[in-house]
Amino acid sequence: MTKRPIEEWEHVAHGFAPVWDAHSRVLVLGTLPSVKSREAHFYYGHPRNRFWRLLALLFDAPEPRSIEEKKALLLDNGVALWDVVRECDIRRSADGTIRNAVPNDIRPILADAEIRAVYVNGAKAKELYDRLLQPLTGREAIRLPSTSPANAALSFDGLAEAWRVLTE
Repeated sequence: MTKRPIEEWEHVAHGFAPVWDAHSRVLVLGTLPSVKSREAHFYYGHPRNRFWRLLALLFDAPEPRSIEEKKALLLDNGVALWDVVRECDIRRSADGTIRNAVPNDIRPILADAEIRAVYVNGAKAKELYDRLLQPLTGREAIRLPSTSPANAALSFDGLAEAWRVLTE
């Protein structure tokens, strides 16, 4: 039996600007862009991640393909998007391996937009938000189930039901 090699740690810096404007009313935070997202140069770039399909369903819009279409879907519906982590050490895209995390400073978004609620995409984003950002912002974040393909336990319909709070 051959042992699978342990992947090396990589220091990853975020690299994407937040998407938001003064009309944003909810802020959705992921953890950190995955390898596939970094290759695609935008959030939720893994073809099996259900984030863009889910938002298209919730906002009754065509599923966006280009970065500009994705930004338009967010902004047209009052959704700001960024990640909790600005930089960290990580193995590939495994959120569970994140260490030495440095947070993004979301306070300018909270100060300049009418953010009514902060949502986090998955358990690790919630854990990191609570530890790194909640003490800075004083704002609670609501955990939504992860849209990652690794979250196979929840159906697309189940995700849609949970994420519907973005439209309320």
